[in-house]
Amino acid sequence: MALVFTGPSMGSRQASLSTIFFFLLLFCLGCKCLASELKATQTAVLKVDASPQLARQIPDTLFGIFFEEINHAGAGGIWAELVSNRGFEAGGPHTPSNIDPWSIIGDDSSVFVATDRTSCFSRNTVALRMEVLCDDCPAGGVGIYNPGFWGMNIEDGKTYNLVMYVKSPETVDLTVSLTSSDGLQNLASTTIPVSGASNWTKLEQKLVASGTNRTSRLQITTNKKGVVWFDQVSLMPSDTYKGHGFRTELISMMLDLKPRFLRFPGGCFVEGEWLRNAFIWRESIGPWEERPGHFGDVWHYWTDDGLGYYEFLQLSEDLGAAPIWVFNNGISHNDEVDTAAIAPFVKDVLDSLEFARGSAESTWGSVRAAMGHPEPFPVKYVAIGNEDCGKKFYRGNYLKFYNAIREAYPDIQMISNCDASSSPLDHPADLYDFHVYTDSKTLFSMKNTFDSSSRNGPKAFVSEYAVWRSDAGRGSLLASLAEAAFLTGLEKNSDIVQMASYAPLFVNNNDQTWNPDAIVFNSWQQYGTPSYWMQTLFRESSGAMIHPITITSSYSGSLAASAITWQDSENSFLRVKIINFGSDQVSLTISVTGLQARVNTVGSTATVLTSSNVMDENSFSNPNKVVPVKSQLANAAEQMKVTLAPHSFSSFDLALAQSKLVAEM
Repeated sequence: MALVFTGPSMGSRQASLSTIFFFLLLFCLGCKCLASELKATQTAVLKVDASPQLARQIPDTLFGIFFEEINHAGAGGIWAELVSNRGFEAGGPHTPSNIDPWSIIGDDSSVFVATDRTSCFSRNTVALRMEVLCDDCPAGGVGIYNPGFWGMNIEDGKTYNLVMYVKSPETVDLTVSLTSSDGLQNLASTTIPVSGASNWTKLEQKLVASGTNRTSRLQITTNKKGVVWFDQVSLMPSDTYKGHGFRTELISMMLDLKPRFLRFPGGCFVEGEWLRNAFIWRESIGPWEERPGHFGDVWHYWTDDGLGYYEFLQLSEDLGAAPIWVFNNGISHNDEVDTAAIAPFVKDVLDSLEFARGSAESTWGSVRAAMGHPEPFPVKYVAIGNEDCGKKFYRGNYLKFYNAIREAYPDIQMISNCDASSSPLDHPADLYDFHVYTDSKTLFSMKNTFDSSSRNGPKAFVSEYAVWRSDAGRGSLLASLAEAAFLTGLEKNSDIVQMASYAPLFVNNNDQTWNPDAIVFNSWQQYGTPSYWMQTLFRESSGAMIHPITITSSYSGSLAASAITWQDSENSFLRVKIINFGSDQVSLTISVTGLQARVNTVGSTATVLTSSNVMDENSFSNPNKVVPVKSQLANAAEQMKVTLAPHSFSSFDLALAQSKLVAEM
């Protein structure tokens, strides 16, 4: 565009040009601001057809949890045992061996400590021999101490149950104390006399703390010259969940998810890098003192297996969740059992099922009964291996397990490791595993993954899903939004998706092998990441009725939604969930048709998960930075307008009053 000026003087022309330029600048700025405003607020219409004839029930089992022994989730985590390497077995069967994290109080002139193979337990033969060398020992004595898992959380007024096995040829007094990490603060202490004998003695003592220290240690000392052997030294808080050995505050976070199933104990933990280090169920049952423990070579740490097969079944019962037993099918990451030699492994799994389901008079059921649970555990799902589909002997081994279990327990649902979401399986299965770990944009786009899957054949078990790597942080809002969108797709396709669980569930902040995770903890604190809080907004979906929806908007590519009706003990609700994955605010019109009851503003609520920055995370210092915020929904109605914040997950619960027919009468 050319501007031609005519006029009396150069100065006048310059003034005119300045004036025109000024107005053009204002015009451009105004257009820019207007464009910015238009961009900042998008519009959308969400239609929900709540008519009964189009509703479909979601499986009761849809959302549950997956527990894997990873990140010290069990040892040093939900299992409340405070002593690490309590049986001195972690250094291996050959002695002398490494006793880490045990350490010595004193020096080599006053005390000599070494492992030997003199334990009274045949399945874990290593014990610790301590020889006191000093005639005039230092004040406070010499001995050993254990710092637990990065420090023991000892709290004022609480009781801790000590159990240990001791042997000494001569009478000796042992002082057992709970102290600060440097030994200077004494939180609890008692002296236990040990009678001289050639046999092992089980000692039990309650220690009541007179102070709080988050990084404490257990120490055992004496002033008397001589030799003492120790084995199976345990320290448990007295207030474990239901007295079953679980850390109460972590179990509480699991309960808040209302899980319908518990998949356990892995994961790669089940396989092992090598079969010799795989989880062996029969070595994790019986009296805890007799369990040999094992080195988990995938995640690189020792577990005493106090949290064993029996405890996982008990945990399922405590959570009110269906147990899903993932067993090793003769395959690890690096070695495999030929199908021709798999028979002993098949028998081993059948024995594990008899342990869980058999009568108290059966061979293995009687072992369970002796452990305190005469009634069977209702194991109705098993996974034959973990992520083994491409392995050489998987299909052959799978069929051996499948046929044997089907014959012995025809009601058990069996889960294949092979994905059938896009093509049929070449072997029988009731369900198939589907695992996905990817970036947020990809997972958001996967909300339609199962739309085109066959409605015939086995159901899907999405047993591991999560956003990870670059945009996950240590658990970001962005990750949780993508995961929420993915879950709305699972709800929509719950006619063929039977179950789903996030992974991993727990991480001890001192051993973050896998990142991110749903629940972060240390010895005394815990918090949920945004991915944890996201799941709380799906906890009513299992067993609910799902309704068809449509979204109309030019911005629909950044939106995901679902609608369900659900009931609590007193009321019914229509829940509309919508994820705004984009950076624009959205003015949303929700239009509901087909309701059989009127909407009541009393009891209707809006819950929103968002933050000022899409990469925001929670932390020990700010555990509630990104959590759902609930408020009353004053404009609740079948037709209503709401505003969706950028990068947000909103859940609108419309309380449903008595039926329209009753109201009209």
